[in-house]
Amino acid sequence: MKKKPLIILTGPTAVGKTKASIGLAKAVDGEIISADSMQVYRHMDIGSAKIKPEEMEGIPHHLIDVLEPDDEFHVVKFQQLAKKAMREIWERGHIPIVTGGTGFYIQALLYDIDFDENEKEDACRKELEAYAREHGAEALHEKLALVDPASAEMIHPNNIKRVIRALEFYEQTGKRISEHNETQRQRESPYAFAYFVLTDDRAHLYERINRRVDQMIEEGLVNEVQALKDKGYTKQLVSMQGLGYKEILDYLDGNCTLEEAIYTIKRDTRHFAKRQLTWFKRERDVRFIAMDDRNAPWVKLPDGTGQPEDDQQKILTYICNDYFGGRNKHGIE
Repeated sequence: MKKKPLIILTGPTAVGKTKASIGLAKAVDGEIISADSMQVYRHMDIGSAKIKPEEMEGIPHHLIDVLEPDDEFHVVKFQQLAKKAMREIWERGHIPIVTGGTGFYIQALLYDIDFDENEKEDACRKELEAYAREHGAEALHEKLALVDPASAEMIHPNNIKRVIRALEFYEQTGKRISEHNETQRQRESPYAFAYFVLTDDRAHLYERINRRVDQMIEEGLVNEVQALKDKGYTKQLVSMQGLGYKEILDYLDGNCTLEEAIYTIKRDTRHFAKRQLTWFKRERDVRFIAMDDRNAPWVKLPDGTGQPEDDQQKILTYICNDYFGGRNKHGIE
C-alpha cells in the first residue's frame, strides 16, 4: 500500500514557523495541522502566539481553538485529532502540513507511537499528583532525575503532566521512558514524510523571543490571563501552566511584580527554545533550514555550507519538490 504524503515544518518558538507554513501551504496545496500544546485551547490567544484569522490567508488550519482550558489534552488525544484531520485533508486531495513546536507530539504522530499502556489513570498517577501538590514541581522533577536522568533533562519541571507520565511509566514497567521513546523512534513511519526544522542564530532567536514577549504584554496578555482567572481557570490546570500564563498568574496573585513576571517569561522561553532544538537534533531524517537576518532561509548542506535564497516561498517549494521527487505539487503520482 502506497504511503500517503505528510510534511512537518517545525522549529523553536519564535523562529518564524507560522509565516513559513503559510507560504509552504500555498505552494503545495496544503492544509495546516497545529502541533502546539497550547493553541488547541480557546480563550488563550495572546500567550500562545496563536495565529490570527487574517494571518491564515485562506489556508485551512486544524487543531486550533477546539478545546476549553479545563478540557483534558495529551499526546494520545493529539494523535486522535491529528489523524482525523489528516484523513480529511487527504480526501480533499491536499497535503497535511504539521507545524508547531511540540516535538513530542510530532514524534508520536509521525511514528504512530502507542501510549495506551501508560495513559490509563490509576493509583500510581493519583499518588504522584498528590505528591506534586504537596511538595511542588521541583521536588517531583527531582524524583524523575533519580530514576531517569535523560527524561529529566528533556522535560521542564513545570511540565508536571509529562514528569508524572515518565515516573508512572517507570513504576509500571521498571523501564525508563526515555529508553522506550528511543526504541519507538526507530520505528518506520507509515507516511511518506518530509521533516524540516527551521533554525536561527541563537542571539537573533533570543532577540525575537524577547520582542515577542514584549508584544504579548502590549497586546493585553495580562488582561487575557485575568479573564481566564475570572472564568475560574486556576494554575492547577495543565493549560494554565503554559509559558506566559503561570507567570502572569503569579503577578495577579501578588507573588511577584509585572517586571519580574516578564523577565521570567523571557528567560524560560529562551530555555524552552534551547530544549526544543536539542529534541529536534535527536530526531531521524530531519533537514534543518537556517534563517538569515532577513528571514530568508537556505538549505543547510551536509558540509555546513548553504545555498542562499531571497524568496522564502521559492525555497520552501524547492524543499517540498526535492523531497517528494518533483512529481507534482501534491507529491502524488
